Amino acid sequence: MSKTIWIVNQYASTPDYGFAGRHYYLGKELAKLGYKVYLISSANHHLLRSRPDINKSFKVETVTNKFSMVWCDVPSYKEAHSKKRVLGWFFFSWAICKLPKLITDKPDVVVCSSPSLLSFLGAEYIAKKYCSKLVFEVRDIWPLTLVDIGGYRRNNPFIWMMQLIEERAYKKSDLVISNLKNSFRHMKNHGLPHEKFTWIPNGFSLEEVQKNILLNKNVASQVPSDKFIIGYTGTMGVTNALDTLIEAAEKLKNYSEICFVLVGDGKERFHLQSLVSSKKLNNVIFINAIHKAEIQAMLSRFDVCYIGLKKDPLFLYGVSPNKLFDYFYAAKPVIYGIESGDYEPVSENGAGFQIPAENSEKLASAVLKLYQMPVSEREKMGQNGRKSALEQYEYGMLAKKYSSIIFSH
Repeated sequence: MSKTIWIVNQYASTPDYGFAGRHYYLGKELAKLGYKVYLISSANHHLLRSRPDINKSFKVETVTNKFSMVWCDVPSYKEAHSKKRVLGWFFFSWAICKLPKLITDKPDVVVCSSPSLLSFLGAEYIAKKYCSKLVFEVRDIWPLTLVDIGGYRRNNPFIWMMQLIEERAYKKSDLVISNLKNSFRHMKNHGLPHEKFTWIPNGFSLEEVQKNILLNKNVASQVPSDKFIIGYTGTMGVTNALDTLIEAAEKLKNYSEICFVLVGDGKERFHLQSLVSSKKLNNVIFINAIHKAEIQAMLSRFDVCYIGLKKDPLFLYGVSPNKLFDYFYAAKPVIYGIESGDYEPVSENGAGFQIPAENSEKLASAVLKLYQMPVSEREKMGQNGRKSALEQYEYGMLAKKYSSIIFSH
């Protein structure tokens, strides 16, 4: 009889509704290994492009054989900073306690992924009810992120409450998994013993990238065919340090052969477009977000890929951005403007250049160096990245590691 895994992630999605992500791909791969997987998420959250049609408390959708998506109806909200989003944390944690009446397959393992932390209380209840193994997964260190980046005070009552839940999660969980390589340095200060901790990074879906979906003609026509392109794909948010990319473009504006292409949407897009307009730059192009399945086709049009984050001590605990592994598989050299402690995936694999975060001078210099480099050297960097992707970050491989961890203790 196959074992059953319930994964609780309030912000999970599928490609039909959002951007899929870690647990969608892990769920599919775990199902291929023979496990029954239920991925439990909110039907109303800000990371969805469209929302499931749901007219009752829960909706179960079959994704593949042995893998189902469970949508939970919670209060809707318009943006990430809405107070109604916080209400949804409480509602979701309470609502999932009713799932034993809906799902007949009892969980052998309950995985709860942050954020939010409040969902851990519901997951803990389910695991206790079924005497299941309880795994806490940390993808974002809360409440530390809310303090360091969100600007909340440590003595805020809500932050204090979440701190108690974080420490409870470390204490009550059988295992703690994180996609942040150095996060144990934080966790040990909040009561987590080292033997409970395992690092499993994010990755990419080989099945998805091998579909070779072409760009639609309208999008393809927006990408110059006669330029050396530095490209970015993904969310345009405050933490993505895209101001730095625009500043680098300004420094290189006299190089008519070099062009910067930013693909995606997000809260900062209007600001970035205004910045380009105010600087009167002709070497920056914005393209609307495209479907995940088209990303590789877009990356194939780039010569270099850029990824960056703001300079923040929080990132020293490690990062695991999905776009990095898409870049690697695309076999393009990467400029990595992130200070992520001793996690240096680009320089360690010879897949491009690592530069200091938010340093437009170093970024412009790296772009020029790659532009002036022989094509064969850039291709070698790209192939180093693809090799790293296939050997370290492919979701089928990561799912095997995941299952061996959660079922071996």
